[in-house]
Amino acid sequence: MSVRRFTVAAATFLLLGAGLAAAAPQAQAATSVPRFDHVVLVMFENKASSQITSSSAPYFGSLASQGASFSQSYAITHPSQPNYIALLSGSTQGVTSDSCPKTFSAENLAHQVTSAGLSFKGYSESMPSNGYTGCSSGTYMRKHNSWVDFSNNAASVNLTYASFPSSSAYSSLPTVSFVTPNMCDDMHDCSIATGNSWLQSHLDSYAQWAKTHNSLLIVTFDEDNSASLNHIYTTFVGAHVKAGTYSEKITHYTVLRTIESAYGLSAIGGAASVSPVTDVWN
Repeated sequence: MSVRRFTVAAATFLLLGAGLAAAAPQAQAATSVPRFDHVVLVMFENKASSQITSSSAPYFGSLASQGASFSQSYAITHPSQPNYIALLSGSTQGVTSDSCPKTFSAENLAHQVTSAGLSFKGYSESMPSNGYTGCSSGTYMRKHNSWVDFSNNAASVNLTYASFPSSSAYSSLPTVSFVTPNMCDDMHDCSIATGNSWLQSHLDSYAQWAKTHNSLLIVTFDEDNSASLNHIYTTFVGAHVKAGTYSEKITHYTVLRTIESAYGLSAIGGAASVSPVTDVWN
């Protein structure tokens, strides 16, 4: 009987051990951010989360249903420009207005990514030429192009949206891309419907491609148009994403920290005081 008890106990121990071993990779996956081949982040303008609904912006609603939709996503401040700077560098860099030009030497995501041997590009719609440093040109505004404000970023990261790869060449995208629509297509000067149509026609093909190519699309806003709430739409769509609505509070710093975590980069500025998003990944 004692031998039998020992055998049963040993078998039980082995089964428990096997179970624990099998559970370990799942636990690890739940506490880390996948390393994506490509991340594309698109920023829209000046709309509260409550304004971006399935009726007012049906494509935005469709993306939210396909991916991780954050019901408690918030911008950092007002007006626009310091939010763009904060998302890239973990700090508003003391900026409190939309005045231009601004020049900084602080660490930022574009510099982090390229210093790690990866690639970053910023694509601005209606910017007149690659490497342009002027404050405005038609419907292009530098205040919505934060990567050009940092002297440690090469001119080669600052591209027109016309340089964004076609659907047949998404595999040539840099590791991390930021996309800024022009002042009409980002909803600043034109309607929600305009921005909705722009996003669908320009980036739906990438959103669908990302799901099967280890890549991610992040769609967010710079700020809402209220005096205080700053409650904005943010959705992640792509590979490894568990579709659903997530209620944890996130900010632009959380988004920055999540991208940094995907590539093993140190958290900078305000991103160091928040946790990356980890509960949305398969």
